[in-house]
Amino acid sequence: MDRLFKSGRYVFAASIFAFGAENLMLAHLKQDVVPVMPWVPGFQPLAYLTGLALATAGICIAANLRPRLVSILLGLFFLVCAVAIQAPLVVAHPLDIGIRTTAFETLILCATSLILAGMLPAERFNSMKWERAEDALILCGRYLFAVSCIVFGADHLPIIAFIASLIPAWIPGPYFWAWFTAFGFLAAGLSIAANIWARWGAGMLGLMFFLWVLVLHGPRVVSYPRSHNPNEWSSALIALAICGGSWILAESLGAEAPQAAPVRDRTAIPLPR
Repeated sequence: MDRLFKSGRYVFAASIFAFGAENLMLAHLKQDVVPVMPWVPGFQPLAYLTGLALATAGICIAANLRPRLVSILLGLFFLVCAVAIQAPLVVAHPLDIGIRTTAFETLILCATSLILAGMLPAERFNSMKWERAEDALILCGRYLFAVSCIVFGADHLPIIAFIASLIPAWIPGPYFWAWFTAFGFLAAGLSIAANIWARWGAGMLGLMFFLWVLVLHGPRVVSYPRSHNPNEWSSALIALAICGGSWILAESLGAEAPQAAPVRDRTAIPLPR
């Protein structure tokens, strides 16, 4: 399982790069026809800038080019999007599960970026305030991830019939799998928050998302030329990114993650002779 968990970083990086490529390819289309992305307002220059930034971030994380700094900045980007763009919509429409889901999808990608940053070697900066803020953000990542999972699970419960309708017809027992998914989210979120079998909870959550990509999102993406709905691509990439994020979290909780809590050595103090 360790090898599977170690692949999480590259699955996440590939998803972020694909988000950026999607933004760049779709930003020129009219906003009322094709939504640019769930997190980016319908402003064309910003969509192009966001696409370039996300694609670059994905490359940097995969190629190990200042990956900790890039992960922190990516986490801040998702956090700003969640707070500035999605939170007001959630407040204005508190009963809209779709809006809330989009907000917490953004938040769980923020959490993944911060968790990944915490696994990477610390970088030295001149600003102690920046380093303290960076460390505080990293500590929040795991709990943001857990809360997001709990919200996903709770939001599945009132719409079980709709969730069951998404299960492919060739899979028997759609209602069983709908309930299984809801309680799987709740169990994973509580496990991660309480640190009880948290590594396995995160690992199995990643496996669940990976199966979703293959069984649910894959066929929908293949039908893109007929449906002309780029939201199917976004949904598939979100699921793939959360799959990678779950495995990143599982790796960070493992015994073989010595860099999960890096110690900064800012001064060289000579030892007494």
